[in-house]
Amino acid sequence: MGRERATALLVDFDGVLRRWDPAVAAEVEREYGLSEGVLAEIAMQWGRLQPVLTGRVSHADWMTSVADALSDSVGDPERARAAVEQWQRYRGEVDPEVLAFVREARAGGIRVGLGTNATDLLDADLAALGLVGELDVVVNSSKIGVHKPAKEYFQAACEALETPPARVLFVDDEDWSIRGARVAGLSALRWSGPADLRYLRAALATTG
Repeated sequence: MGRERATALLVDFDGVLRRWDPAVAAEVEREYGLSEGVLAEIAMQWGRLQPVLTGRVSHADWMTSVADALSDSVGDPERARAAVEQWQRYRGEVDPEVLAFVREARAGGIRVGLGTNATDLLDADLAALGLVGELDVVVNSSKIGVHKPAKEYFQAACEALETPPARVLFVDDEDWSIRGARVAGLSALRWSGPADLRYLRAALATTG
């Protein structure tokens, strides 16, 4: 039995609508004598990351904890803070093909939401990247207090979209989020790049 056609789209932010140039972090790490990849490695440690994704810790406090963890490697707390601040000035880039598709989908009557595990800096990032008004809803884990891939996250996202799960198509670059969305009753596609837009257009019956 086939699924109902989706009438709403839920799109992940990092890795789908926003992309990051790894050269930026690598340059900061070289400048401060840090090992390659250590900034993200420390920041993404689950015990440090999970509280900020559920709104129990601010983005600023999260980055302070990263700087504190770097102090020994850098040899100076002030220098560690400077390294983290320099790294954080870069806020990524919008994928123009994905943004064009979001606009196309909305013009075709599809409700589009941003579904992201993010911090309290998300609104500022959306403004800095020129994305204010480009989405119908924004579902930020740190605001609702639960993160992907929890079923409760996807329930909240569908409520925000005013669309039942069976009618929502979710796009994310992480397997664990895709699996969680399917458990919650959404259809889901693991994003591998703009070549996937052809499938999404067919699934949503958009043109272009």
